[in-house]
Amino acid sequence: MSDSNEKARNSVFEERLAQAKMARKIVFFSVLGLVLILLIVIGSGYLYVKNALSPMDQENNEEIEVTIPIGSTTTQIGSILEDSGLIRNSTFFRYYVRYKNESGFQAGEYVLSPSMTMDEIIYELKDGRMLEDPALVFTIPEGLWLEQVVKLIAEHTDHEVDDIMETINDPDYLNQLIDQYTILTDDILDEEVRHPLEGYLFPARYDFIEEKPEIETIIEAMISRMENVLMKHSDMLEDSEYSVHEILTLASIIEREAQKSEDRYLISGVLYNRLEEDMMLQVDPTVAYALGEHRYMTSHADLEVDSPYNTYRYKGIPVGPIGNPGEDSIVAALDPEDTNYLFFYARYNGEVIYNETYEAHNETHQKYRHEWVEAQEEQEES
Repeated sequence: MSDSNEKARNSVFEERLAQAKMARKIVFFSVLGLVLILLIVIGSGYLYVKNALSPMDQENNEEIEVTIPIGSTTTQIGSILEDSGLIRNSTFFRYYVRYKNESGFQAGEYVLSPSMTMDEIIYELKDGRMLEDPALVFTIPEGLWLEQVVKLIAEHTDHEVDDIMETINDPDYLNQLIDQYTILTDDILDEEVRHPLEGYLFPARYDFIEEKPEIETIIEAMISRMENVLMKHSDMLEDSEYSVHEILTLASIIEREAQKSEDRYLISGVLYNRLEEDMMLQVDPTVAYALGEHRYMTSHADLEVDSPYNTYRYKGIPVGPIGNPGEDSIVAALDPEDTNYLFFYARYNGEVIYNETYEAHNETHQKYRHEWVEAQEEQEES
């Protein structure tokens, strides 16, 4: 081999070796750069969170009076606190409250300080005192149809049923509410939905300082309460395959079918099983809602009503809620019992019997159907 060839080979080898060293240096410094960027991001995030949770001014013990109105959402509370100079960022407050699964904030008057941490402020907000005794108090029971809720509001206020209905069905007002509340979406504007706010008026006791609150004040207090309840269970909502609208629809069915808490979760499990099996839900309360009349029992003729609410004619979850569910039914709709049951039958005495097959379910139906027939006959005679 000639000297010139040997020199050429050595030159190529040295060039490749230099290139390999350069490549390793590039990779090393690239990785080092990424690690440094990651450390900076983590450090910056840590400092941001630490700063957001810390007092606005640890040395400032100034007393600041804050008023939290009835029905305030965490978003509204955060805005009030930020505007008062007590927290740095209302959005961070909302997500921190959700992360901590905090709830139970009370309407009332508070004396807070810039020297308080966010956790200290959250603690104080759970112990509010009313500015004065409520001038108006009424309670909405669980499971009522929207028409019944409206009648109760009218009975306790000087508002007329027609005026309330006109307000809550006004397209401009509904769009305003959709912009205001995260739980409200365009689903409520579906033309087939009987009442857009059906299912969103949380059943509870309501206290109002005003003797004659506006219709909007009452309705928004009820929607705010529903949003607060749903946000308590935001983790389950995010994990659910169904939308808020669909969850409230399932919860409203569960509310109408179950009297006991344990039955709510089992019935929810049955509904999920039937949906997974592509079976019709076939629950009687949806037929009553489709007819617009409460029924002790449904007839074969009733089952034929052509309505998107009729789960004996149409598969899947109905177009909207069939009542206003309470928290237990909402949680049951989010967290169904794991079961093999595909059928359930609610007896007149409140007992619910579950079956895996149609044959067993039909036997149960034939055995206890007379209870509902007798109850209906007694009602007709009275």
